[in-house]
Amino acid sequence: MKAIIKAIEYYVPEGVLTNEQLAAEFPEWTPDRIEKKLGIVTRHIAGPDECASDLGVGAAKQLFASGACAPGDVDYLLFCTQSPDFFLPTTACLMQDRLGIPKTAGALDFNLGCSAFVYGLGLAKGLVETGQARNVLLVTAETYSKHMHPKDKGVRTLFGDGAAAALVSEAPGADAPGGLGPFVYGTDGSGGGALCVRSGAMRSHDGPDHVTAGHPFPDSALYMDGGAIFNFTLKVVPESLGALLTRTGLGLNDVDLFVFHQANVYMLDFLQKKCAIPNEKFYLCMKPFGNTVSSTIPIALCHAWREGRIRPGSKVVIVGFGVGLSWASALIEWAV
Repeated sequence: MKAIIKAIEYYVPEGVLTNEQLAAEFPEWTPDRIEKKLGIVTRHIAGPDECASDLGVGAAKQLFASGACAPGDVDYLLFCTQSPDFFLPTTACLMQDRLGIPKTAGALDFNLGCSAFVYGLGLAKGLVETGQARNVLLVTAETYSKHMHPKDKGVRTLFGDGAAAALVSEAPGADAPGGLGPFVYGTDGSGGGALCVRSGAMRSHDGPDHVTAGHPFPDSALYMDGGAIFNFTLKVVPESLGALLTRTGLGLNDVDLFVFHQANVYMLDFLQKKCAIPNEKFYLCMKPFGNTVSSTIPIALCHAWREGRIRPGSKVVIVGFGVGLSWASALIEWAV
């Protein structure tokens, strides 16, 4: 029994925030400077009443409309978000009802950020290859815009909202193309404070207006220590990639495409050079979307597939890294 990605689609909200709009709010930054530094031109922003579940449902409906499967074929729903509709109930349970997925299906949320798609594929692979599920719908959706302070140009220029849905299923035969793994994971919770929202959950007792020492905005807003995240990334990503290639027995030339978490072009340029990945094998897809956190990798994979950059049998390496601190890498043999 072998798990494969059978289909992948994405959905972004209608609202758009352009570099020109941001430059009007922060005159010290020009549209060209934002694009040059981050590699982003626009980012999609969820409406006031538009939640992560709405984006996730949109992505799932796109997948169903593609003909890859019907809601009734799904027997497990994995939903990743760090901006759930409620503390409880589990957002995946609400999405099961909205999507018309059978009541016999399993459904759960997991809270992870930029490495989430890689982790989710590992979970889905385990469900399929142990016979617990035949069709796992893996949905990632994030609305970081709801966590951001309006005067924080560092995060507002970077993050966009979006969702993606991937169908992980049993391969039609042992000789059919496609496969998932191996996987390499990593966690360093000592750096959790480098990207966090401190208020709103059970650990916080100071209220949303409290300002933690060293933070420029209230605890209810997303805080990012960009320098710490950058230094962490430059250390762990090359190590994770090296460990994955060692486990697979592949060299850089054996991989058809590398798709890293689309953090920002400045960081990705450093990582590409440090990992010695050729330009033609390093895929970028962030100009129209920004950093959509857990959905950057699947959105990029969807575009690479549509552009013919990956085909059945292609070997694709994906690497996620960020909030947590958490990272993961995996090999995908493309099936569709």
